Amino acid sequence: MIQYNVDEKNRKESEAMSCCHEEQAFVCREDYPIAETRAGKLRGYQVGSTFCFLGVTYARAKRFMMPEPVEAWEGVVDAHAAGPVCPLLDDENPWGDVMIPHRFWPKSEDCLSLNLWTQSLDRNAKKPVMVWFHGGGYSTGSAVEMVAYDGDKLSEFGDVVVVTVNHRLNILGYFDLSEYGGKYANSGNLGQADLVEALRWVHENIAAFGGDPDNVTIFGQSGGGGKVNAMLNTPAAKGLFHKGILMSGVGGRRPAAPKTSKKPLVEALLKELGETDVSALETVPFEKLRMAYRAVSPGLQAQGVMGWWAPTPNDWYLGDPYDVGFLDWAKDIPVMVGSVIAEWGFGPGVPGRDRMSEGEKRAIVAKQFGEEEADKLIAAFRAAWPDKDETELLSLSNRLGTLEYCAYHAENCRAKTWNYLFAYTFTYDGGKPAWHCSDIPYAFHNTLRVPICWEPGVREKLEADVAGSYVAFARYGDPNHPGMDGWAPFTAEKPVTMYWDKESKASDKDLKLQRIHEKVAPKGPF
Repeated sequence: MIQYNVDEKNRKESEAMSCCHEEQAFVCREDYPIAETRAGKLRGYQVGSTFCFLGVTYARAKRFMMPEPVEAWEGVVDAHAAGPVCPLLDDENPWGDVMIPHRFWPKSEDCLSLNLWTQSLDRNAKKPVMVWFHGGGYSTGSAVEMVAYDGDKLSEFGDVVVVTVNHRLNILGYFDLSEYGGKYANSGNLGQADLVEALRWVHENIAAFGGDPDNVTIFGQSGGGGKVNAMLNTPAAKGLFHKGILMSGVGGRRPAAPKTSKKPLVEALLKELGETDVSALETVPFEKLRMAYRAVSPGLQAQGVMGWWAPTPNDWYLGDPYDVGFLDWAKDIPVMVGSVIAEWGFGPGVPGRDRMSEGEKRAIVAKQFGEEEADKLIAAFRAAWPDKDETELLSLSNRLGTLEYCAYHAENCRAKTWNYLFAYTFTYDGGKPAWHCSDIPYAFHNTLRVPICWEPGVREKLEADVAGSYVAFARYGDPNHPGMDGWAPFTAEKPVTMYWDKESKASDKDLKLQRIHEKVAPKGPF
């Protein structure tokens, strides 16, 4: 085996490459680039200034069991392709890819891997680390599901280390079997346990990739934001991250959900599979398990005895902060929390609105909200959003959940709370307000990969505003940055929101806006 000093070799090669990107933009040789983890050496590849390590296994796990660290290996393992993703219970159904470009990837239960992009392999570089928890609730999605999840451009733009994580989902990651014995004690939180194990891997190994283990930000959207929130009440996560970004992923105050037994589902599955012992569920081929689940779940849902996949409160995960408060150490974790202006606006826009008269637009609003409310809503909307079309009233989402969470965090935590609203109107369909997931390309500095973002004269500035705030927050805990400042923390006295739009600006007008949102949108999760 070739013997060499990994850090010195990588440093010299990187310096040489920085002078010749145009002539040799891609590098991957037998001995370069190499990163040495605690378990063994990994070989990635270099594109321009960015080192890429894909499909890195961070843990192993048997079905319904807690994850375990990977065993050490000899030699050098290639990290050149993203690993398999968690199997899903439902068939994938490609749709809406103009709005949210997706990938569909090979699946396997052996899915505990991560992808990593960095600008340095110097152990002393101490660059901020940003770890992405993907969306999809707790049942779907993956670290590569969306084109916008690729971390190379964010790493290059912000000089940060970006990590995206696969973990167990649905019946594999959140199936609470604790009623069936001690070995299943935390089976309802395995997806979260995988994420903790990934953060532990980051803590132990990220210095080899130029990262600072003492400056780790976890960020996620939708279900990924919920996973970030859950980490704030997971004792095992203490010390493994230092900031959190929750994108369209938190709700407001609501009664604590009663713990529901999974016995009806277990019994139905066993009957469908022709088995009698719960341990049979550990070994039945996943496809058979999946089809059995699909056969029995509609009936159980109709009976109201089966809820959504989600973490299970216990001694390992204490529960929603609204119900039990925040862990004391989590009160020192600053958070950035926000949503988009039209979370569920996936449907068609208002055709031809750019050619409509004011009277025609008013008629559309009145049809939706009534004659008495139409003029009041339009006046309030124009006062709040003078540069937007009043027909966007039809797709506004309710902001109450986000605002309540920010207020609760600000009141109960020592660290600062930062609130935002991604309020951009895309040129799609003649004008379409930002929908669920549409802000992700901007956060990852990946708008060039998503054509729907390509509005001339707007894309670059809005992307710099959003990605710049993510990077600044990851580096300093404060999202203000050159070119976009004036964003104050959210407090009860001054509930400031940063409005990301063609012209981004901070304001405390959100409470006034919320009255509009409440009138036009039912109370939702964000």
